[in-house]
Amino acid sequence: MTLPFAIPCRRAAACLSLALLSPGAWAQAGAAVAPPRAAPPAASAATPPPRQPSTLAPVIVTGNPLGSGEIASPSTVLSGEELVLRRGGSLGETLNGLPGVSSTYFGPNANRPVIRGLDGDRVRILNNAGASFDASSLSFDHAVPVDPLAVERIEVLRGPGALLYGGSAIGGVVNTIDNRIPKYPLSGLSGSAELRLGGAERERGGAALLEAGNGSFAVHADAFGRETSDLSVPRHAPIEADGTVLERTDRIRNSAAKSDGGALGGSWTFGSGYLGVSADTYDSRYGIVAEEGVIIRMKRDQLALAGEVRDLSGPFKTLRVQLNDSRYRHLEVEEGGEVGTTFRTTGTGLRVEAEHAPWGPFKGVVGAQLERVDFSALGEEAFVPTTDTRRRALFLVEEAASPIGTLSGGVRLERVEVSSRGDADPEEPKFGPPASRSFTLRSASIGDVWKFAPLWSLSASLSSTARAPTSFELFANGVHVATAAYERGDPMLGIERGNNLDLAVQWKEGANRVRLGAYLARFSRFISLEATGNTITEDGEDGEQSFPEFQYRAIRAELRGVEIEASHRLQLRGWTFDFSGKLDTTRASNRDTGEPLPRIAPLRVTFGVDAATGPWLGRLEIERASRQDRVPALDSETAGYTLVNLALTHRFALLGKDAFWFVKGTNLADKLAYSAATVETIRGLVPLPGRAVKAGLRVAF
Repeated sequence: MTLPFAIPCRRAAACLSLALLSPGAWAQAGAAVAPPRAAPPAASAATPPPRQPSTLAPVIVTGNPLGSGEIASPSTVLSGEELVLRRGGSLGETLNGLPGVSSTYFGPNANRPVIRGLDGDRVRILNNAGASFDASSLSFDHAVPVDPLAVERIEVLRGPGALLYGGSAIGGVVNTIDNRIPKYPLSGLSGSAELRLGGAERERGGAALLEAGNGSFAVHADAFGRETSDLSVPRHAPIEADGTVLERTDRIRNSAAKSDGGALGGSWTFGSGYLGVSADTYDSRYGIVAEEGVIIRMKRDQLALAGEVRDLSGPFKTLRVQLNDSRYRHLEVEEGGEVGTTFRTTGTGLRVEAEHAPWGPFKGVVGAQLERVDFSALGEEAFVPTTDTRRRALFLVEEAASPIGTLSGGVRLERVEVSSRGDADPEEPKFGPPASRSFTLRSASIGDVWKFAPLWSLSASLSSTARAPTSFELFANGVHVATAAYERGDPMLGIERGNNLDLAVQWKEGANRVRLGAYLARFSRFISLEATGNTITEDGEDGEQSFPEFQYRAIRAELRGVEIEASHRLQLRGWTFDFSGKLDTTRASNRDTGEPLPRIAPLRVTFGVDAATGPWLGRLEIERASRQDRVPALDSETAGYTLVNLALTHRFALLGKDAFWFVKGTNLADKLAYSAATVETIRGLVPLPGRAVKAGLRVAF
């Protein structure tokens, strides 16, 4: 696991989505650097061996409880050197640019993944398959309490993951994976350390981890720290939400940050399983670009327990249990030091999975999931009441060989209760009396992977999903400062329902691969934040202010798109060249009015070439985003742009240990660009990072 080193750090911005590094050479490099789990590696030779081509595909964990070699749902895995080079200051920035994945962009600190045009509560953020209880889906200025420095692997499931993870995975799943609870025996001492400097955010960051074991007991410890300055961008004139044009600048105001944290965990490992616990903490302070001088102080503490027993006799052959308990606090501190609003979330999640013995041709998993989330927002700028959310679910996933491949399917039954405690002060009515809603959700899916020729496969999946409205979609009522809008919930909203079809054909021979995929998601009831055309006037410190009114409404919606990925390897005179390309596009519409849905990434095309010889590896990447002119009436178009990125890495021996350094340059043409996924009221303040160079060093032992 790549974990941190407590180095001063102040803010996290972007390692710019630098390299969609080719799966072959980069994955092999990452495998060479990462310390093995079973025992510490022997000392490296003075000159490390050259990289050799590798075509081993990683086994996907997310959405794959049976550990199948291939799954119908499209997925992407980041690990090893590829993850090291892509790491940004936020999870959204790290994943932005992957096939079908973009990111909300509220400056460099608060970015959340967007999958196929769906964001917020429709994308489930997990840590080791457990829920991340926070407030990031409530507002664009709320960061996800996960630092990419503290992650050793990230899996992205594109398309509905509601069957296993609930309605909030209706658009996809992002699972960050670490080894804080060791799952397999460790022998001896191993670890790694990483340092990072530079970039458009002038990052000073680092991470370190240590792991030790005697074959039966294993312990893990890690720490990380990151500090950044105001983000450097091409010179521009910022535009505020009310249309005010500010003085030209080459920085994003109030965008510096500082974060640190760490974890301690341990496990008892035995021949047929493990049982372990971990405790981790994450602390971050970052500026809000929409309000100069306003700082967010965020802290998340978490306890986790996990265990697995395999090779059981009787009706069940494997049993897995996971329990998470989180305490999250988020303070919005005004320029004078007073706390304006305090957000708190207390969350507990329990997940149990049992893999049953084969039933004829079927093998499968039955599971149960319980979650309890208590949320409060107190202060002048609170636009949602204190709420309690309870979730209880049962699910079943089955798999069987069929004449045309491997058939999989399953069902999920979920009960969700969302309660509002109403007005904190009856003398200042805002949210009304206490209220409660209950929802029964039913989701189902079926998929198949058919290898119809030695090098060809066809995958298809069809799902029907349901999501309960969130507490803010039901009960919001007030000015949302981050979006400069007055937002109203609808306590009578019903269940969000949708059907999703995903098709893909793939050809693969060694490191050469072409994948063509298409998807269609149709919602009979899609909860959307829609402009009403009204203006609400509120008293503020500077007198009366007017805000456009937005209302959560249920509409019919459709999202469809195409994803193309290709790679080709050429070996010539001791060099290995990997050529890669990617194209993705999403078209999202309100089926009732024909109007486009907001914040949809445009057509994107990326071309890259990796050149490797011996311990050296370099990459050139060109990323093109088209103009996004298909926007709702109250949104504005974003211009197209082209980014040019370079990276160079070198593996070597440092004091007998495996090491590599990297240098990468991003946006080398210093192109002024804006993200179409940024909320309209803040887009003029937050252009994408400008030209920058970042360097880093990682050592494993």
